[in-house]
Formats: sequence, structure tokens, C-alpha cells
Amino acid sequence: MWSASARLVRFRSSRSRAPLTLLLAIPWIAIAQTDEIQVYDAEIAEPGVFNWMIHTNYIPIGRKTPDFPGAIIADHSVNGAAEWAYGVTDWFEQGLYLPVWTPHSQNYGASINGFKLRELFVRPHAAEHKFFYGVNFEFSFNRLYWEPKRITSEVRPIVGAHLGKVDFIFNPIVDTDYTGGVKNLEFVPATRLAYNLNPKWAVAVEEYSDFGPLKSFLPVSEQFHEVWAVFDHQGKSVNIEAGVGVGVTGDSDRLTFKLMVSRDLNPKPKPIATARSSRP
Repeated sequence: MWSASARLVRFRSSRSRAPLTLLLAIPWIAIAQTDEIQVYDAEIAEPGVFNWMIHTNYIPIGRKTPDFPGAIIADHSVNGAAEWAYGVTDWFEQGLYLPVWTPHSQNYGASINGFKLRELFVRPHAAEHKFFYGVNFEFSFNRLYWEPKRITSEVRPIVGAHLGKVDFIFNPIVDTDYTGGVKNLEFVPATRLAYNLNPKWAVAVEEYSDFGPLKSFLPVSEQFHEVWAVFDHQGKSVNIEAGVGVGVTGDSDRLTFKLMVSRDLNPKPKPIATARSSRP
């Protein structure tokens, strides 16, 4: 599965992945950790195919204090998830993030942070269309050092266009911790502008934001905004997406690296072309 997803998952992916997701926790705003930094591009695993992706994100220069009481400290932390996806039909993919983990943090060492279920609905064969779309529903079950609420969710619409060698993708994500109703939904969009050098290589600029609750956006200085330089490589059996992100607001991490490695576990064999027989 070729996934340009980038969602900054709190600390989002993110991206999911991408991606940064801020939560409204009790009476305060809490920026949670990030396991997935992706912009979803509406491409899914083929029907009957299992895909496996490992997300890893490292924050060498990040927030140095917990974002809520007892939270994992972002600075110098390594976070990620194992994402399991199954193509149910050509328009529906079922996903599971298990585990969501932090191999290293300053205040907790190594930890298991929870798991997530997702249901992704898309326009079939998105890569073949100039205009594509979809929507992803995600349900998270969290440890209380990862998020200030046990259960959180996101809705991630996907809209995009293939314009020759250029791809534009926008994920207007909203998050909820099921308190405060619709007005307390958090607006955490992710955007990607990519240039396809050839069928195997692409370079991109991505942007991940958290504007705060829909009822009243946070002041710009308190919002989360990161700009990323990313490359993608689609290999014969393994796909790679990697990049570096720079925070441009005070409540962002200064520097973050991401690496996503994926492959189909039971790829469908490609048809072998045969020469037509000529008849007299």
C-alpha cells in the first residue's frame, strides 16, 4: 500500500498516521503525543491483501515539559506504532494500530501506550483518478500518560488531485475526546504537496497543524504548526517514507524525524503478459 499519509499524531499523525492532534482535556488544552505522521492519500490495500507498516518518529528537540499532568515528555522521545491493514473491498480498508508504543522517553523509558482501530472508505482505485476522496474513522484506546482521556477518536476526510506529476492532498481532520459536544471538536488539518520524480520516487512538502477547538481557535502563538520535507520510495517489496519536520510556532516541537516502512504481507501476483498466438 503506497501511503502518503502523514498525520502528526498527538504528543497528533497523523498522520497519522498524520497527523499532531491536540486534545481538550478536562478544563485545559493538552497536546498529546505523536505515533503517526501522515497525510492520507485514499490509496488502500487491494482486496484480500494484508499490509504492515511500522511508524517511527524521533524528536531530538521538542517540548521539555509534560503537556498535561503525567504525560510523556516529547523532548528526545521515540514514538511509533505497528499498523496492520486489510483490503476488504476496493473501497474499504480495515486497520489496526497495535501496539502504539514509545521505545524511549525521559520520564517513562519504554512504554506501551494503547491501540487504535480504523475504518477507511475511499474512491476505488484512487491513484487512477485525477480527483480522489475518502474518509477515515479512528477509535483510540489510550494509556493516561499518552492522552488525558482513555477513549478518543478522529474523523479524517480526504480530498486530493493528481495534476500531472504533482499531487495535492488535504486532510481536514477533527478530533474528539467525547466531551463538550461538536463545539469541542479539535481542528487538526494536514496538507501535502508532492512532486513525482518518476513512478518510484517522490518529494513533498507537508504541513501539520492544530488550531484548537472549533468553538474558538487558539491564538496563533499557542497553535501547533510544523512544516516537513519528505521523500517517498516505492520499491518492489518495501515502501519507505521519511522526512524532517520543523516547528514554526512556540507550542510546536522544534525538530522531528519520521520514518515509515511498509510492505504487503501476501501480495497478489502480477499477471504475466503472454504473446498472442497467430492463426492462419
